[in-house]
Amino acid sequence: MRIAAIVESREGEHRVALTPDAARKLVDDGHTVTIETGAGDSIGASDDDYRDAGAFIADNRAGAIAAADLVASINHQHVDDLPGLSDRHTVVALLDPLWRPEPMTELAATGATALSLELVPRITRAQSMDVLSSMATVAGYQAVLTAAQRLPRMFPLLMTAAGTVPAARVVVLGAGVAGLQAIATARRLGAIVEAYDVRPAAAEQIQSLGAKSIDLRLGTEDSEDSGGYAKAQGGDAQARQQAALTPFIAAADVVITTAAIPGARSPLLVTEAMVDSMRAGSFIVDLAAERGGNCALTVADEAVDHAGVTILGPTQLESGSARSASQMFANNLVTLIRHLTDTELNLTIDPDDEITSAMLVTRGGEVVHPRVKEALS
Repeated sequence: MRIAAIVESREGEHRVALTPDAARKLVDDGHTVTIETGAGDSIGASDDDYRDAGAFIADNRAGAIAAADLVASINHQHVDDLPGLSDRHTVVALLDPLWRPEPMTELAATGATALSLELVPRITRAQSMDVLSSMATVAGYQAVLTAAQRLPRMFPLLMTAAGTVPAARVVVLGAGVAGLQAIATARRLGAIVEAYDVRPAAAEQIQSLGAKSIDLRLGTEDSEDSGGYAKAQGGDAQARQQAALTPFIAAADVVITTAAIPGARSPLLVTEAMVDSMRAGSFIVDLAAERGGNCALTVADEAVDHAGVTILGPTQLESGSARSASQMFANNLVTLIRHLTDTELNLTIDPDDEITSAMLVTRGGEVVHPRVKEALS
């Protein structure tokens, strides 16, 4: 198979889909790998590093795509960013097809096959291909570092000659992969951490990391879907949840929100009235900003000041640890490519395979994924 990785064009994106180590693995498997020149610069990987791994270097994106059957990217979604794409190509990337389905129509029109990494099923067999979980790990870590850097106090309890410095209080809303990593990181920095997830089963995971699980006793036993994600709550349940969380939010120095529902607007967890209850100088870091945010005042990629409370809505936290994030992404990608490769090293798109069919968005000039088709209609 001929595989290419290209330079990311999204503003603020510093990751790369294939690292030199990942390229070497694919070359050792028997594939041909082409890298667009400069693709690894932002993680400290030079063109020579890729050449040493056995990859070829293309002078531009069009050249890389022309040399490939499979084009790997972090988050290219638009045909304009993929010159020369045709029906002989397969695109593998974070395509965001459920939230932004319209570009999938244009992608289908090229004839290319598209596999969306957001749609890797949450099954045991696909765990090593789960890019979303890998990137959520990085985002949760970076969220805490962002808050710790900007908060006008230190996280740990300190006993000093100048007196006692109390520990910061951190509340994490959502105990998925990002939330659990945020809990673990805040605990390592010495903060007092409380966390809440609508799924009762998450309480044990929260406690295993040394945090206190907030139990609102709202009767949310049926709050998890078959994929392990939290289900959207009704208006009454959401209002009761917000009211019960208010005193915990009011006492926090930092609130980190991580709740997301695939293909839907992020659930509203923190209302303006809840922000009003917080002390001046406290922070909210909203990891769901790209889907409208868990906080009513969140603006994506901006810092909003509300009566002294700062609400951050970063959408590129993964790029804050671009080298580690790229390593994890590339390892997931290599595993997926191996899954898609037959014994003769040919790319095989099997619509009957559980993993492939879950990811398949476009094929044969059409959008074929049922949920994406529904979103388009």
